[in-house]
Amino acid sequence: MALPDADTAHALLRHMLRIRAFEDACAQLYSATRIRGFLHLYNGEEAIAAGIIPLLDAADAIVATYREHGHALVRGVDMGAVMAEMFGKQEGCSRGRGGSMHLFDAATRLYGGNAIVAGGLPLTVGLALADAMQQRPQVSVCFFGEGAAAEGEFHESLNLAALWKLPVLFVCENNQYAMGTALARSEAETDIHLKARSYGLASAAVDGMDLLAVREAAQTAIAHVRGGHGPYLLECHTFRFRAHSMFDSQLYRDKAEVERWRARDPIDLFEREARNLGLLADDARAALQAEVDAEVAAAVAFAEAGTLEPVDRLTRDVYTDIPA
Repeated sequence: MALPDADTAHALLRHMLRIRAFEDACAQLYSATRIRGFLHLYNGEEAIAAGIIPLLDAADAIVATYREHGHALVRGVDMGAVMAEMFGKQEGCSRGRGGSMHLFDAATRLYGGNAIVAGGLPLTVGLALADAMQQRPQVSVCFFGEGAAAEGEFHESLNLAALWKLPVLFVCENNQYAMGTALARSEAETDIHLKARSYGLASAAVDGMDLLAVREAAQTAIAHVRGGHGPYLLECHTFRFRAHSMFDSQLYRDKAEVERWRARDPIDLFEREARNLGLLADDARAALQAEVDAEVAAAVAFAEAGTLEPVDRLTRDVYTDIPA
């Protein structure tokens, strides 16, 4: 894959900085009890969403897990609408009813945000089946964690996608730990992409901390799917720098392991590489960070000024009156 130009390098770095700054703000707001419910952060995994989503067409569909803030932001969902959703405000992208784990935006074809482990895989297969039946050229992309590979939906979805040769790109964000369980403690075969080959899918693994490597691997995968060659599984080896969720004390992870992965922060790695290639000036990151910080502050202000749903509307979209 050809190296990005300077404008693309700036855009890619900005995507990752936006995700990191947004989620750092969410962590602070959660600790201050201004955001409630569950909160699962993407820190450390930014290169995957930033490396893949900008390569997709606007008509392509995206399905993600409950760790989906980064996917929504890179896809183009307004940051204010995402933050308002965190606050449970009606101005949120899911009208305040989804919260952190259920971001949704029809305009950008972002179909969640799914709280059930592996729950997004069959949904993606259904979207791809609809496209195939209507002879539409779209690709449906499913982001999921390695813990999903232990679920029946993973195997059923890969089997059907391969059987019907559906235009699906499965992206495994392998962050090494399914909640508190290390992959090797739950899976006899720890190479997730090899599982896909047992169903006849083309597959590959890539360093998920290296944005340019992810971008190159994704270009190959998307071209395969869009070219009518059937589904593809791309496994991205990554690591979440924060806990599984804000309730997680992380007693299962050695601090030295976390620090080893932090030394390969995808934002730092990409910035250094882009600067070495002459694509970023020395002060580019600081300037972008200032822009991003202002955007995050505006998103928080927008969310705080939003409106809560009136109590008398809480049954809307939940129950319906059935005539006697």
